[in-house]
Amino acid sequence: MLRGLYDWTLSLAARKSAEWWLAVIAFVESSVFLVPADVLYLPMALSRPDRAYRYALIATVASVLGGVAGWFIGHYAYDTIAVPILQFYGKYDEFEALRTSSGIGFIILMLITSGAAHLPPIKVVTILSGVIGVNLVLFIGLAIVARGARFLLLAWLLRRYGEQIKDFIEKRLGMIAGAAAVALILLYIVVKWVF
Repeated sequence: MLRGLYDWTLSLAARKSAEWWLAVIAFVESSVFLVPADVLYLPMALSRPDRAYRYALIATVASVLGGVAGWFIGHYAYDTIAVPILQFYGKYDEFEALRTSSGIGFIILMLITSGAAHLPPIKVVTILSGVIGVNLVLFIGLAIVARGARFLLLAWLLRRYGEQIKDFIEKRLGMIAGAAAVALILLYIVVKWVF
């Protein structure tokens, strides 16, 4: 099953709609969805390293636009849209604690850590930025730097080491999936504990 999923995601790079799907996932990840764009970006860039920077640009632009949507949700539709989303994920109380104790410095730090390691999830940062009224131009600039840096770094790594990475993944897919599951569980525990 894992091999089939891996092969399917690699095959997406050959599809004409792959870039659109990457943009959609990157957009919704930044505002309301849990699955990171990397799930599609990495296999696409591994399959077509010559397009890694193009994919990075698509993911960055869509992610920033999704972040702006999250900012607007937080700023203009907190009660009607953001609260139900937060309650759906069971994060309303933690979010309220963040909202009452956050300032611009904390938002900058969260944008950087979220851009680099998805901690906290980007949708939390974008909605929170809108709720506390972070200047939209500043927010967009920070989001471009945070999200763009990660996607461009991944593009550079995949262009430079793509074949070695692909060979490593294909030989150790089960072990990597197990390690990823453990990492996700640990990340969840850390996020629950910290936030």
